[in-house]
Amino acid sequence: MSRSIFYLLCILFTGPFALFGQEQGVPKNPDASFYTARELAFAGSYKEARDTLQRILDQYPNYLDVQTLLGKTYSWDNDHARARLEFNKIISTETQDKDTWMAAIANEQYAKNWNIALGLANKALLYLPDDVDLQALRARILEQIQEERLLQNVLINTKRTEGFDQALALYTEGEVFDQVLDPMYFAALEYKKEVSWGVLLPRVNFNRRFNINGLQAELDAYPTFSETYSGYLNVGYSPSEIFPRFRLGAEVVRELPKAMEVSLGFRHLSFATDAATILTGTFGLYRGNYYAVMRPYVVPTGKRGVGVSGNLLVRKYLKDGNNYLGFNLVYGFDTELNQFIVDGQLLAETLLYLEAQRVRLEYQFTDGSGSNQYKASLGVNRQELAFSSGDFFLSVTAGLAYSIKFGKNGQNRAQP
Repeated sequence: MSRSIFYLLCILFTGPFALFGQEQGVPKNPDASFYTARELAFAGSYKEARDTLQRILDQYPNYLDVQTLLGKTYSWDNDHARARLEFNKIISTETQDKDTWMAAIANEQYAKNWNIALGLANKALLYLPDDVDLQALRARILEQIQEERLLQNVLINTKRTEGFDQALALYTEGEVFDQVLDPMYFAALEYKKEVSWGVLLPRVNFNRRFNINGLQAELDAYPTFSETYSGYLNVGYSPSEIFPRFRLGAEVVRELPKAMEVSLGFRHLSFATDAATILTGTFGLYRGNYYAVMRPYVVPTGKRGVGVSGNLLVRKYLKDGNNYLGFNLVYGFDTELNQFIVDGQLLAETLLYLEAQRVRLEYQFTDGSGSNQYKASLGVNRQELAFSSGDFFLSVTAGLAYSIKFGKNGQNRAQP
């Protein structure tokens, strides 16, 4: 066989396979391949989409839409650093492409890099100063930065009082009824001390209920275990019949991503002739300058089966975590304040099964130095009478509280 015939046979047998391989590696129609990759990306198949996009760029390296979509797939796949590299390649030369600027800014928003996002928005507006979408996006980023700063301030100040390690607080509240029951009065004197492991709050409570006066001593502790775990512990004692003889409470709090938190715990109330154990917990979340928390109360071994009540608290924080407007809705028995006794019989557990609704508004604010804190509350209550099923009473509650905070050296911080 001559050498020329041998070469001809090689071409005939290997040529189709070479062409087939080239067709698999390089798209004949880059636009059609781009649309295919876009559908894959929208369906969440980011890796497959990137494989197709990269094959297009190997042949058409300046295909702008392909470059931008490649960066977006990394961003959607939470690989924000790689997405940033891809977008930087584009905007370093293509300064007039709005879609790429928007995608690059959105990538930093997804990563919560608010300052980088703001810098990109400012840079984009240098090249596209009249673009209303970029202007609106920049305004939104400024809002996000403000919300994030306020959120961090709230998260810090609701756990520890910045600049102070001690406080003394006085609480007062009265409740009047439209029938049967005499007015009730409540007062408390509380001392707060921040320590290395958390916060300690001893407190003395005074109540006048059913024309009976009573005192109760309590101690609250809020230990911090780690950056994500904290706790709550409560112990109390009273010789008075209108308070539990002993009370004990404990709770573990877990902070979650995206400014959320959950907790799980219990309250145990022990009276002279009776006792009640109540399971509780919370689910709370911060959104901007708003905080909402839901707390159920469950009696698992009640005399009348399982008893359930609930509490919803919503607050709008103002300049920091110590200044807010609040709304509190209680359905069922409010275990924190309302342990009722009639003729020596504990009604706390019974009331868990009575129809009751409580609505309360609250406003807390501080002075310019932050060392003086004030709180006012007003509530309306509707509850079934424990000794007359189907009959209801209405009541109004009003409360005032004042707290003075002290600095690290134990001295009251002066007005600046």
